[in-house]
Amino acid sequence: MTACEVPTKVERPVLRERGQHEVFCGLTGIVWLHRKIQDAFFLVVGSRTCAHLIQSAAGVMIFAEPRFATAILQDKDLAGLTDANEELDRVVNRLLARRPDIKLLFLVGSCPSEVIKLDLSRAALRLSKQHAGAVRVLNYSGSGIETTFTQGEDACLASMVPELPQAASTAPELLVVGSLPDVVEDQFQRLFERLSIPVRFFPPRRSTSLPSMGPGTRFLLAQPFLADTARRLEERGATRLAAPFPFGVEGTTAWFQAAARAFDVSDDRFAAAIEPAAARAKVALQGAKQRLAGKRIFFFPDSQLEVPLARFLSRELDMQLVEVGTPYLHQEHLSAELALLPPDVTVSEGQDVERQLDRCRAARPDLVVCGLGLANPLETQGLTTKWSIELVFTPVHGFDQAGDLADLFARPLVRRTRLEV
Repeated sequence: MTACEVPTKVERPVLRERGQHEVFCGLTGIVWLHRKIQDAFFLVVGSRTCAHLIQSAAGVMIFAEPRFATAILQDKDLAGLTDANEELDRVVNRLLARRPDIKLLFLVGSCPSEVIKLDLSRAALRLSKQHAGAVRVLNYSGSGIETTFTQGEDACLASMVPELPQAASTAPELLVVGSLPDVVEDQFQRLFERLSIPVRFFPPRRSTSLPSMGPGTRFLLAQPFLADTARRLEERGATRLAAPFPFGVEGTTAWFQAAARAFDVSDDRFAAAIEPAAARAKVALQGAKQRLAGKRIFFFPDSQLEVPLARFLSRELDMQLVEVGTPYLHQEHLSAELALLPPDVTVSEGQDVERQLDRCRAARPDLVVCGLGLANPLETQGLTTKWSIELVFTPVHGFDQAGDLADLFARPLVRRTRLEV
């Protein structure tokens, strides 16, 4: 099988877990989204706990001017003793007066705002009318009651889909969907130009440059956690191109090939554009492969990146998969990835953290990928861990990042070896 051949869909048994779980909430997505959309501001309507979470996750120094903040709900708001909408209007008006550079304002719901049934969708409509022509106001939920942290980006992008303008023509165009670091987006842009494929990225770097939508729109998901965004794009007439996700050489090649086939790019032109980058990436993987080959790895459910990352580690770095857990398994979006996993690996959806901990301890894998809440306890029990959230914050997509992605998994093992000496 060549690097870009994807087998047909296979039926795979999935262990579905329902029980105690531990994840960050969707507010965490603001940490990378506020850097991506450079004229947007994220106003969380929540508690002091929400404010502390985002501030800690972002690591913003006190003298910085970030593009996120928290409208803190006080006890009197939670008790219904004040009109929360009046307070929200006052905070927004003061914010926009002080920050005229804001062109898109997100009102982000949290657990506290949802508990008191604060209708942020109506607030967004009201404020959009009030500031029409200057600022667009949208809302989405970042509550972590039932979701994992990457679904914050999904909710954010889904709220933007109705705002995408209708294309004036029916000419085919590609839309890459999912927040990517600027350096990765620039790399992808250059490769698509070599393939002569017209491409736009969503979200854009500036909210005033929203990509248009039309019957000729085809889209590739760059992230596996964008189920609601994909559904809304399809409802507007766009067509999703099925492909593995662009992690490692194999996944990135197949991802670009899905676009090339949809836009009738010849095999010769595809090879000329892609093979040099793929060859460099294969060389970059060799050092980490020597350290990781044969090592056993266990994924706890956290980011929804687990399935494509497991495919990359298994097929390109020769790691042995013990269990691949993911918070939510979108069978349609991940069908190409699931078909590339070894047939004997356990794939689990959802979480029952105590049972998963028991399985992990019994298996004693060489490396455990998990959330921050589990990492330290597992380390004290002699297991080597990798923080899954680092895989979201770090540029890991595409050919030029393949070596860096592999090194992220190799470093904890190197650290363990040095500590044992």
